This record gives sequence, C-alpha cells and structure tokens, in this order.
Amino acid sequence: MSAGPGPQEPDAGAHTPDQPGGDRSIRIEGANSGIASTGDNTVNVLISAGGISAEDTLAEMADRLVKAVRARRSPVEDALVDKACLLAQKVSDRLQREEEQQRLRDPRPLPVHWQLALPKTPGRRDSIGNAPAEATDAPPLDLAGQLDEIAAVHERAESGWLMVLGRAGSGKSILILRFALARLKARTPTDTAPVPVIFSFGSWNPTTTPLRDWLISQLERDQPFLAGPSPNGSTWAAALVGAGYVLPILDGFDEIANGLGGPALRALNATTLPLLVTSRHAELEAAVKATKVVPSAVGIELSDLTLDDSVNYLQCATHTTLSDGTDTTTPTGWQYVLSELRCHPHTPASANLAAVLTTPLMVTLTRTVYESERNPSELLDIELGTRKALEDHLLDNFIPTVYARFLSNRTAAEQRRWDPELARHWLGYLAAHLRQLKTHDMEWWRLGTSMNLSSQMLVVGVTIGILSGLMIGIVYGATVGLVYGPAWWLSEGVVDIPVNALGIGLTFGFIQGFAAKLKVGGPVFEPSRMHIQIRGGTKKVRESFLPRVRGGLAGGLVFGVVFGIGLAAYWVLLGYPRLAIALVFGHGFLIGIGLGLAVGLTLALMAALEAVIERKTSVSPSALLHTNRTTVLTQLLAVGLVIGLGYGITIGLVNGFVFGLSTGIAAGLAVPLGVGTLTAWGRWVLLARIWLPLTGRLPWAVNAFLDDAYQRGVLRQAGAVHQFRHARLRDRLGEVYEEQRNQHPV
Repeated sequence: MSAGPGPQEPDAGAHTPDQPGGDRSIRIEGANSGIASTGDNTVNVLISAGGISAEDTLAEMADRLVKAVRARRSPVEDALVDKACLLAQKVSDRLQREEEQQRLRDPRPLPVHWQLALPKTPGRRDSIGNAPAEATDAPPLDLAGQLDEIAAVHERAESGWLMVLGRAGSGKSILILRFALARLKARTPTDTAPVPVIFSFGSWNPTTTPLRDWLISQLERDQPFLAGPSPNGSTWAAALVGAGYVLPILDGFDEIANGLGGPALRALNATTLPLLVTSRHAELEAAVKATKVVPSAVGIELSDLTLDDSVNYLQCATHTTLSDGTDTTTPTGWQYVLSELRCHPHTPASANLAAVLTTPLMVTLTRTVYESERNPSELLDIELGTRKALEDHLLDNFIPTVYARFLSNRTAAEQRRWDPELARHWLGYLAAHLRQLKTHDMEWWRLGTSMNLSSQMLVVGVTIGILSGLMIGIVYGATVGLVYGPAWWLSEGVVDIPVNALGIGLTFGFIQGFAAKLKVGGPVFEPSRMHIQIRGGTKKVRESFLPRVRGGLAGGLVFGVVFGIGLAAYWVLLGYPRLAIALVFGHGFLIGIGLGLAVGLTLALMAALEAVIERKTSVSPSALLHTNRTTVLTQLLAVGLVIGLGYGITIGLVNGFVFGLSTGIAAGLAVPLGVGTLTAWGRWVLLARIWLPLTGRLPWAVNAFLDDAYQRGVLRQAGAVHQFRHARLRDRLGEVYEEQRNQHPV
C-alpha cells in the first residue's frame, strides 16, 4: 500500500465548538489517515502503512478510529459515555415495546399536524412561543419520519427547551415517543449526545424537590444500574445529568398538582438543561394567567386531524388482505359511515362524528372498538347526537372490547379470562385512586393509601390484631396449654390471648399513624433501593445507625405507652390496687422500649449486608416489588430471631422454660408482623393483597390483573410504575366509578 498524505491539522477557524449532540463523524482523508469528530473533540488519527490491508472493511477502519478517539478521553469520561450508551439502549428497548403495545404502526402511523405557537401579541412575551424570527408554519408531520423538523425547532430554541402543546388526545405522548426513538436511532456507540428520557411530570413537586434532584431520583428508581456510585462520589444518574448526557422529556405539565404550575414554570425557566415539555394548552395558559409566570420556551401546537387523515386511516385499518390476495373484511358498515362523512358532512350526525375523529386518541379508539364484527353505523345513531356522547361511547366500550380479545402473545394455557364488567370496576377504582392522590403514576406501594389515615390505622390494627391473636393462640396452645392442661385455658388463656391480640393490634395501628404523620426514621413507606447481599454489601452502618435506632425507639415508645395502658386497664378491671396497676404499666412501657431498641439496632446492623441494586436492566413494577419483598423478608427474619431469642430468654429466666419458649416464639412472630406493615412491601400486602380485594375494589390476583391490563393496552409501564395509556380513559373510568359508588354506597 502506498503512503498517503500525513495527518493534517483541521482549520481552527472553521471549527466551532458544538454542544453535546453536535457533529459526530469519521472522515477518511487519505489511505492511512483520518479525522474523527465527536462533538467538541476532533482527533487526527494516523494509521501506519502496515495497519490497513486491502481486505479491511470500512467498519473495521471506523472501529480503529473510534478506539483512537476513546484513547483521548479520560477514564471517567469514557465510563460516562458507556453508561450513557447503556441508558440509551435500555430506553430504546422500552420505547420500542411501548410502540408495539400501542400499535402505532399497525397498519400505518397516523399523521400529526403542528404549527409554531406564536405570541398572541407581536412584540410581547405574554404567551407561550418565543419562536425564532425565521420560523414559519410547519407542514404536516408524519410520525413515520425522522422528526427532523421538531429536532430543528428544539435545537434553535434559545432558552434550551421546547413546549409541545395540544388538547387531550391530540398525540402529544405519541409525538414525544417517536421523537425520542428518532434521537436514539441516530446515536452511535461513542456518541456524547444527550439521551432522551421521558419523565411523567405529575410526580414532581417543585416546592419540595429541585428539578435536577427529581430527575436523578427518577433515573435511579427506573434504571438501577445508575444508582451505584460513580468515580466522582455521586451516583451515575447524578453524573449523567450533571454532564449533560440526559435530555429530559417531561410529559404532562397539565398533570401537575393544583397550585404547583407557577413554581414549576419558574424552575423550568431557570434551568440550563435542554428540555422538551408537553402540556394541554388550556391548563398551561391558566397557570400562566394565574401566576404571571411566562415560560421562556419555543412552543409548537398540535393541530386537529383532517377528515381525509381519519377516513384514510380507518379504511386502511379495517381492511385485511391475506397473502393470496383475499380481502377478509366485510366493509359494508364502514363504507356506509365513511360515505356519509364524505358525502353528507353537514348533517348533525356526520358533523358530530367528524368532530370526534379529529384527534389520534378518538380515531384509534374507534378503530379498536369497531375492528371486530361490531357495526360502525351505530356511530351515526341519533341517540349519540352530541360530541361528548360519542366520545363517552367510545371510551366506555374500549374496556369490554379489549377484554373480549385473545392475547396473541400468550399461549392458551397462559390466557386468563377477566369479566369485562369487573375489570372496568377495578380499573375505575384505580383511576379514582390516582385522582385522589393527584398523580397519574400507579405506584404499587401506594395502592389503598387514598383512604384517610384513620381508616388505614383501623385496617392495620384490626388485621394485625386478628393475625397475632391466631398466632399467639396456636403457640400457647402447643406449649403452655399442653403442659398445664385445660385449667390454664379456663383461668388465664381465654383472657390473655384476646387481650394480647387487642393490645398488639391497637399498638401497631397507632404506630402506623405516628410513622405516617412524622415520617420517623425517614420515608419508611417508600420501596428500598437496596437488596441484601452477604458479600460486598455497602457496610454503611454508621450512616444508617442513628436514624434506624431513633425510628426503633420512637416506635417502641408508642408500643410501650399503648401496651402499658392496655395492661393497666386490664388490671383495673380485675380490681388490682393502684400500685400494682402503676407497676404493670411501667412493665409494659419498658417492654415496648426494649423491643423498639432491639428492632432499631437489628435493622441498623443489617446495613452491613445492604447494597444498591445495580442490575443492568430497567426495573419494572413487578421487579421492584419482588426485590423489595426479598429485602423486607430477610430483615423481618433477623428481627424475629433477635426479638424471639431475647424476649424468650428474659421471660424464661423469670417464669420458667415453658413460658419463655412460648412467649419467645409468639413475640418473634407478632413483632415482625407488625414491623412489616411499616415497609412498602408489607403495606402493599396488607392493603392491596388483603384489604382491597376483600372489599371488592381490586381482584385477589392484583399483579396478574395489572400485567394483563398492560398486555391489553389499557396500562403502560413507565419505569417502576404503571400508568393509564390515555388520560381521557383514566378520567372517564374514574368518573363512572364515582357515579356508581354514589348510587350504591358501601
């Protein structure tokens, strides 16, 4: 191979430093030299004459150039790029699954029209949309494209963020999904462009949590491999956000809680992060008017679908042709409806239906409800004479339609049949639950918490009282009862067991309220991001020692007071003197303090076995639940052993072996049972697996139901939480559920 020209320095005047996400190319200047450009880094690379053979492919040459580029970066920068690439892969995999679940390409994508949202009054910044001066109305945007127009507008935004506006069902969520996929597809293995990640706006409280901290916590929850420590001491999630490797896409500004719109806008205006934010136009304008806070964003607004868009899509979607050319569709009903829409557009029925078919949501709902044997001509029925009636009709029939289907991605043995009416009732409860919590994130650890705190305390107290009474009865029956015979049962057992069960139930009921109000020992009801690891744990005992001991002592204080009062009240009924009553109260109080201290110390010392979950897979709701279950059960086992042995030995030294054995076993079972209700998994078991199914609000197989709803396209997964696929569907389900509950109160 002949020698080519040597490496040449790039023209310094011709290179303008790019922001992350700029030009990333490999240019071959000669037979053995090249220029590799990745954002701000332009590297001249010289390959020796013997380094490339005639058989070398372009990919091999590019790989060598990439290695040369990586050699110029520091190890920390290299590790950040690797984490960003892994994040891009995980996000891309999830979004592709979402695209398939929503059937966005089946049979073809719907077009979406948009235009730049210009200020209402020229020259004044009193509305959304500080558009570039050269910007003009954009042509219709086909979601099957690369979204270059949207990307160009986003890049030109001087403020660094773009607002996508549109009414409910206009396609905002679909647009950002395809925007993110297009950006991810354009990435290369060494790309430093920010990774687009979709976040649900409704779970952010800007008055308590800074935007960056909230983004970081969401990444750590949904992507466990980013929760581990980076070389600079922070987590990988914090390092990626700080270095500009994340492009936050905030979906649903209109979903943020009432009163938080102003603080949210201030935080968005102040941040230097590049952003893409979606919102309904009316809610955003209302927030701007109420707070006088104007978003410094470039805005685009989604326009309605045209009649041709809707008709062409429905015609394509309702005709199926087999490989032999046979048309399997019976188009009579649709031919009539589409003919009426085209030929008689001004009749009331056609005008109402045409108005409904102006948003992608309603068009896809129409396609779903009427793609089977159902006759679509009923959409022109005079009884559905208003736009709202038509939309409610489609929303109400969506659930029965999807639950009548056979899931093609599951075998016949894996199919689970759910009654459509019951499914709609359960989904209605979930929708109402989200409305009460003012969020659209269906977090499994918060199921059932929409009831008031006193009701939660009552549920915990009654359940723990019944279960602990059964366990104490079995233990005492197998030990003390067998040794001392029926005489003990008639004299003491028949009273002691119910009294102990009542005391334990009341105690943990009060502790539940106490912990919820004061958050003693931290957010005890949040799922832990740690798992138990015999080797290689964090061993951060010092950091967790005092908080966990304080939490244990606080719980023990409540336990001791309530338990002591219960014993004292019992002795009052038996007629004991005041001194004896005071002594028994002190005895119960000291027992509570001792138990609380033992629980706190045990959990504090177990920090030596805890490690951050760093699996290289995106977490799902079920995965987070299973990991949390393992962690909690391991902790409760340790607490049970410590409490059982310590309490049993103490009682045994005073009252003998039999009572020590029975008391130790009973305490080792009852105390962990109550402590478990103070964890995310324990509360989920109590409320979502027992109480809500018992009262008919959810099915007994909650996980199976949620997974099935996801497979049927009713729900979607957003990291570790579920969400309803459409906000309009969620709102309608909640509305119907509340109406039925008001008509038939429990």
